[in-house]
Amino acid sequence: MSLLPDRHPNLDFFVLDIADAVPKDDMASMEHPLFSLATKPDMRHLEYRSGDNVLKIRPSGLGLPTIFDKDILIFTISQLMHRKNRGEAIGDTVRFSARELSVATNRPIGGNHYKRLEDAFARLQGAQFVTNIRSGGKIETRIFSLIDEGGFVRTDDERFRLDYCEVKLSRWLMRAIESDQVVTISNDYFRLRRPLERRLYEIARKHCGSKPKWQIGLTTLQNKTGSNAPVKRFRHNLREIIKADVTPFYRFELDDADLVIVRPRQSKAQITPAIALPDWAEEKARAMAREKGRDYYALRADWLSFAQAETAKGNPPKNAGAAFVAYCAKQDSLR
Repeated sequence: MSLLPDRHPNLDFFVLDIADAVPKDDMASMEHPLFSLATKPDMRHLEYRSGDNVLKIRPSGLGLPTIFDKDILIFTISQLMHRKNRGEAIGDTVRFSARELSVATNRPIGGNHYKRLEDAFARLQGAQFVTNIRSGGKIETRIFSLIDEGGFVRTDDERFRLDYCEVKLSRWLMRAIESDQVVTISNDYFRLRRPLERRLYEIARKHCGSKPKWQIGLTTLQNKTGSNAPVKRFRHNLREIIKADVTPFYRFELDDADLVIVRPRQSKAQITPAIALPDWAEEKARAMAREKGRDYYALRADWLSFAQAETAKGNPPKNAGAAFVAYCAKQDSLR
């Protein structure tokens, strides 16, 4: 199955800072199955255990929050991190339009925004989490929701058009933002069709990162995804995803012993003294990546791969830092 089309190839640069706010995800929710993979209301009461960590989830009246509801959290976290990285003061509340959310998360513009957002806010605010998961250097054991408030304002006229939305993040999520426990994710995450594909990408991004390989048993992986399918069905679904091979930046493998192996599409080259990158170059390249909406670690891995190949041919870069910065400067913006 292919990726969803890029619905907004020409971003509206006059709306908020969509082009500048690189998608960010918090590491705690990437690690644990907080979101339902179901496409219909999921009324299950869930409990997960991993070592000393315990997670209980109680659904709202509309069910558990879905992996697609999480788009709202990714969008708000991305906006707050963008402002924080620019040295601006941030709070726990973000105001935005439905159009801004749709453009940033590759959703269709128009349709019944009011109803979709109302349902998503109800699930995000109404579902209760009981957990002792670590977040921001602390250990929580309490009941909380992912957002404290979610709402919208419509025009007071005959058309009742949606004017703006507002989300107030929970203290649990704010601690992750304040302590920088977030990572950049690919814009193509929002083009993944299947809920399981999105969850697998999150797990790969969290655990594999830029390492050459990461592996996990099939049943353990299923538990991490939160899938409630029979193991046989989960294995079949995973093989379909492996065959489609559209997961951003990562490739999945499944061997005969039910061992799942994850590899970056281009393994990160080892830095040798001949092509070591100075701190100033990495700092400047990170800023460029943020400005262009690119994944810094993917850019770095691509350039190092090229530099290593050239070095093997006897053509090492004369000034690795300058060459790397120049490479980043030539990259296109969001794609």
